[in-house]
Amino acid sequence: MIDWFRIANEAEIPSPALLVYPDRIAENIRRMAAAAGGADRLRPHIKTHKLPEVMELFRQQGISRFKAATVAEAEMAAAAGAGDVLLAYPAVGPTGPRLAALARAFPQTTFRALTDSDVGIDDLDRAACQAGLRLDTLLDLNVGMDRTGVPPGPEAVRLAHRIAAAAGLSFGGLHAYDGHLHAAERSELARRVAAAFAPVWKLRADLEAAGIPVPLLAAGGTPTSSLLAAYDNVEVGAGTTVLWDAGQPTISPDLDYLHAAVLLIRVISKPAPGLACLDLGHKAVASEMPQPRVTIFGLEQARFPLHSEEHLVVETPLAADLAVGTVLYGLPRHVCPTVALYDEAIAVYDGRAAERWQVTARNRRISI
Repeated sequence: MIDWFRIANEAEIPSPALLVYPDRIAENIRRMAAAAGGADRLRPHIKTHKLPEVMELFRQQGISRFKAATVAEAEMAAAAGAGDVLLAYPAVGPTGPRLAALARAFPQTTFRALTDSDVGIDDLDRAACQAGLRLDTLLDLNVGMDRTGVPPGPEAVRLAHRIAAAAGLSFGGLHAYDGHLHAAERSELARRVAAAFAPVWKLRADLEAAGIPVPLLAAGGTPTSSLLAAYDNVEVGAGTTVLWDAGQPTISPDLDYLHAAVLLIRVISKPAPGLACLDLGHKAVASEMPQPRVTIFGLEQARFPLHSEEHLVVETPLAADLAVGTVLYGLPRHVCPTVALYDEAIAVYDGRAAERWQVTARNRRISI
């Protein structure tokens, strides 16, 4: 039986290359929607794939709301027909005017901003007023990750009032990302989710009691999205699930998704016994994680004694069997920043590399 990831025309493909498998992506999207409790409960993060073609696969399954990390990602989503895009990153400085310009350029798409500070509110309000529009703005909450957001409590209430009172803004609701929450046991993860989000539910109730409706609560990431889907009136976010990588199953062993992005690699040198050098340097696979940064099919137990800008040295007893020029396939440990390293992804259909998809939103700027 031929391995699912192997392509018949590998000799034609320069390496390193990013391969994507649309049939598997479509199945992952189906599973994402089911885990969220339906397409209308899902707001997937597009920073994972950054591809217009994947946006179309989402749209084919009735998913029209998305999260983006950059203005370029938001523009790519709008150009691909997204109906609703949340820029899930604090908007300060020039980001506000760029988002306002995007809203004017794509009136068919609802754009939502995120803030957690007085400065952010002022910047967004000024940009919206200058553009002659009202910008839906969510308050970002810190539920324990300590990266962005304000803790649910009095300060959050104050900022929500400020957003609601701003001339160019409308209070769109709350956003809470919980990337620090993961546990191998689902029951333990559920306990942590309940503890982290109890103040969020209270904040929502307090705001509504004070006359500030909370029309949207966008929450969660890949590990917790299916758990948060059990709560009422929550849109859940996940991103990694669309491509799945080698790292996420170790964090979320209870989740069931298909690997849908693979790196095609070649052996370029045999520098010493037991060693093989591959063309997978820092420029070709995300390197913010400790090794192993890639899991190579057939070499799952290999060690990686050296990783540099253009080279990855593999130490394995199987090195003697790896001739120079041998094609290997591997799963990145972290797929989201790996995709951003490639200008294009090569789509595989029926075991052949068939289409080249431009990774449009890897750029910081498209047109706005």
